[in-house]
Amino acid sequence: MKFDTIIIGGGLSGMTAGITLARAGQRVAIFSTGQSALQFSSGSMELLGQLDGEPVERPTEAFDSLPESHPYRRIGKAKWLDLLGHVQPMLSEAGINTIGDTSRNRWRLTPLGKIKPAWLTLDDFATFTSPDKLPWRSVALVNITDFIDFYPRFLAPTLERRGVKCRQESVTIPRLEKLRRSSTEMRAPTVARLLDDDAIRQIAGRLNVIARDVDALIMPAVVGLRDDHQLTLLRRLIVKPVYFVTTMSASVPGIRIQMQLDAYFKKLGGMLFPGDTVVKANMDGDKIRAVYTVNHGDEPLEADNYMLASGSFFGNGLVALPDRIIEPVLGLDVEAPGLRAEWYKPDLYDAQPFMAFGVKSDESFRPSLDSRTISNLYAVGSILGGCNPIKEGCGAGVAILTAMFAADKILE
Repeated sequence: MKFDTIIIGGGLSGMTAGITLARAGQRVAIFSTGQSALQFSSGSMELLGQLDGEPVERPTEAFDSLPESHPYRRIGKAKWLDLLGHVQPMLSEAGINTIGDTSRNRWRLTPLGKIKPAWLTLDDFATFTSPDKLPWRSVALVNITDFIDFYPRFLAPTLERRGVKCRQESVTIPRLEKLRRSSTEMRAPTVARLLDDDAIRQIAGRLNVIARDVDALIMPAVVGLRDDHQLTLLRRLIVKPVYFVTTMSASVPGIRIQMQLDAYFKKLGGMLFPGDTVVKANMDGDKIRAVYTVNHGDEPLEADNYMLASGSFFGNGLVALPDRIIEPVLGLDVEAPGLRAEWYKPDLYDAQPFMAFGVKSDESFRPSLDSRTISNLYAVGSILGGCNPIKEGCGAGVAILTAMFAADKILE
């Protein structure tokens, strides 16, 4: 099979690149081994939330303080600012509606009761313009009966310290009773699959009783697995505003974002091969001529350009061996110290050096193999390294913007 571009990895970075290229008329294929980090998403996307241990209020103003190795700096400020303007329209076209902009971070409520900065957040989640001033006097924290992945006891102290009176409630409907027989079945995606329009109407009736004497309801994000239809219906039926907080483990909003991106990519004519792993490549000088996958066996998959969006350690885009860090798909050169003791710090809460490891690449994000740049391969997302997405709160921004940058390089 022959394509214009083959992308290895179907998470946020790979899907963004695929959509950008497919919108421009390219014939694009994405090969994705399994679940991406996106399916554990918080429902928010971070651009730059923290720098040198301090919260960042205006990410675009903090750009010049980033180290030269940071993927943002490597994109260049003018190009970075230009790409930022294309993100929300792309998400909106895929049916993903978000709140936020590039001028100033908003604040979101995490599952464990922290308030953290965010760039873009799904519009069914609670966000604030200030971490100290919340828009309610009273809320009801409403769980699904016996659902174990929502933590009102952590959320309530955070809200009450900011002057919000909290009341804890729970609701259920007959359709969910069978899940209650086993806590292993009472998980967010399983609950969401059962909540069709009739179930939503039943829950809305129970929530309206609770909502009478509070300003808003806060619930676990267990509604709207495939799209936001049930979310819209629920919010329309309830007399007070209802907001959601993502759950631990598998994330319904994360799965929804993944499915909406997948659907939009395929609508644009892209070809998606889930559950297929690229295992090797044919090289001809400084170019890849074809790749081979588990499912396609000896059939060569050819393209003019290739993109590696396989993630960092979480997605096995990088693998730690006893004596070295490797990129396991193509054997690319990796930027990492040779001594294992330099990979980590003993204090778990320190900024861990391994988080900034990644493949070596040039100014266009083209990686190298045996110190030779591969001219038709681009690396995007967390496999690039050069930043600490957890400590800096920049993971989604790096994923999206490096993918758009590399896609533009291909289109040029």
